[in-house]
Amino acid sequence: MTHGRRADSYTPRPDGGGPRDTAARYALLPLRLFLGVTFVYAGLDKLTDSAFLKDSGAGSIGDMMRAVRDSSAIPALVDMALESPVGFGYAIAFGELAVGIGTLIGLLTRIAALGGALISLSLWLTVSWAAEPYYYGNDLPYLMAWTPLILAGAPLLSVDAALRARRRRGTL
Repeated sequence: MTHGRRADSYTPRPDGGGPRDTAARYALLPLRLFLGVTFVYAGLDKLTDSAFLKDSGAGSIGDMMRAVRDSSAIPALVDMALESPVGFGYAIAFGELAVGIGTLIGLLTRIAALGGALISLSLWLTVSWAAEPYYYGNDLPYLMAWTPLILAGAPLLSVDAALRARRRRGTL
């Protein structure tokens, strides 16, 4: 048995240019793109669906909220939405759109990710709470997917990174 250095261990290069370093720097980019595109799509889908933005009727936000009211974790949250279902529908749609755009371009990314997490949390506690088993509901995985972006932001290929670089150079 030897106690030397393992040949297969990883030592980062001092210039940060090794393949593992590059992969680590870009690790959150696929998640950011997926969540950003998905939330932009979800917001646009709601805004362009004439049935969704109605108080009642097939496919409306009002009927959906009434259908999940008794099975949600927080019925009072659904009751608030039911005070103005169309307003709530617009709020969710524009919220998803803002979160998606902010995430895609990397502008105020941590705040956008927090917004995405809050939207996912509210949908999990209301719309998908009754999914059984729990992992059939998609809002809980979305909530968890936002967590790394809340913690790390968008360190590369983002408006946030460009603004940070300008501040360091003293040109902002």
